[in-house]
Amino acid sequence: MTPPFSRVLVANRGEIAVRIIRAAHEMGMQAVAVYSDADATAAHVRVADAAVRLGPAAAAESYLRIDAIVAAALESGAQAVHPGYGFLSERATFARAVEDAGLTFVGPSSATIAALGDKLAARRLAHSVGVPHVPGTLEPAPVDRPEQLAAVLAAGSSVGFPLLVKAAAGGGGRGMRRVVAADELPAALVAGSREAAATFGDGAVYLEREIIPARHIEVQLLGDATGQVVALGERDCSTQRRHQKLIEEAPAPGLGETARRRLHEMAIRLGTAAGLSNAATVEFLYDQDGSFWFLEVNARLQVEHPVTELVAGLDIVQEQFRLAGGAPLSARALAAADRAARPGSHAMELRISAEDPARFFAPAPGRISRWVMPAGPGVRIDTALEAGDRIPPEYDPLICKLIVHAADRAEVLGRLRRALDEIEIGGVQTTLPFHRAMLAEPGFAGATGLSTTWVDSHWDGATSRATAVRAALLAAGLAELGETAPDAPTDIPDATLPGAARRPVTAPGRAGNISAWRTAGRVGATDRWPA
Repeated sequence: MTPPFSRVLVANRGEIAVRIIRAAHEMGMQAVAVYSDADATAAHVRVADAAVRLGPAAAAESYLRIDAIVAAALESGAQAVHPGYGFLSERATFARAVEDAGLTFVGPSSATIAALGDKLAARRLAHSVGVPHVPGTLEPAPVDRPEQLAAVLAAGSSVGFPLLVKAAAGGGGRGMRRVVAADELPAALVAGSREAAATFGDGAVYLEREIIPARHIEVQLLGDATGQVVALGERDCSTQRRHQKLIEEAPAPGLGETARRRLHEMAIRLGTAAGLSNAATVEFLYDQDGSFWFLEVNARLQVEHPVTELVAGLDIVQEQFRLAGGAPLSARALAAADRAARPGSHAMELRISAEDPARFFAPAPGRISRWVMPAGPGVRIDTALEAGDRIPPEYDPLICKLIVHAADRAEVLGRLRRALDEIEIGGVQTTLPFHRAMLAEPGFAGATGLSTTWVDSHWDGATSRATAVRAALLAAGLAELGETAPDAPTDIPDATLPGAARRPVTAPGRAGNISAWRTAGRVGATDRWPA
């Protein structure tokens, strides 16, 4: 098959840039990378056919420079630009600049991005086509009009407390404030508006009811130039902290075929009304009553797209390129959509980052000293790093995505535990302790504890770190004495030690078993907590 383009530019970095470049190469297209000074020797630069420097390390002077990226595309002879996720991927001004330069933007059109990027406009669209949205206001709050304070307070009371002040532009929790009583609302509006203006260049905010507990479930859409929109399936992204996703899976556990069809139909209705062409994701909250509430639309490729790819049997990035080239939805995409309500397998993704889960997931940039990734059936690693690479502080601290695919959720969990046992990342603190703990958590393993607020209300990183350090110190003391503990302790919570750390492990060349203490020390040392 003739590739849709001969040369494409990837306006991103890290694992997603590598992912897109590989898809382009498989389709017979050349790929051009862009880079900042911090990424001059990065993997995405090395695997590309050509690379263009954008500027200094700061994103504002490199990856967020629309003029430099468009110039790089024109000078390199690229015919299309893929934005990846983050950075400029949902900036309508960027998509429009690409279009105005006579290039193809690999994603929804600038008009669609503008319409859906404004959350208030998206909420109004959902309202107009009968898709239930989270209760709240449909117009910006008059933050700069003190005479409207009484009306704002009345609107807040109508929405109900607790509620959220949310930015109309952007996402990721920026500009968001939780309000539990009416007297907190004025200050929250001002603070949220200021942060939104500083982050997104738009200070518009609105009110939205806080629905808790709830699950975060999103639907992957594809649309073509003929107006046909299909759903490839849904993902559960409920395991988050401060509105940042940590674990994603497809399909959403516990949903039956009827609920899936209803959810997919609502997402398709929204995508069709927005004139969607290419890829987008419609996000919903799923409450305890079984109701779906529309949240927003992300008119771009999502970080967690691999889990849908594995279950659907479809390369979403390659489909994006074909759609951008004017092709209709492929037979493979249509077939995947036909079986989306009856998924035949399961996949889960862990976002492993250079963050310290004992300190509220604070970024922990640095240089990787050891790098051992898992392998075997059903295991996929999306990354752009290897031993010796530096994780720069200027960008998102994502290290890699561990994605596992199997026949069902139980098999996925077993495969994930095995894969986590094989990972070794040295030199930087990682989120591995958190992921090990989550897989040992009964509520997560049984899919009964899924909620957007579970991590914030239950995860005690400081306590887990202290327990791991104690275990490692004891293991070190026993090793110094040449002894092993006779039995594994029974008073360590499951949320502290992974499953492998509770199993006796036979050491090569040594009689007997290594105790759970010693295994815990090994795991702790790999995860970087014990010092």
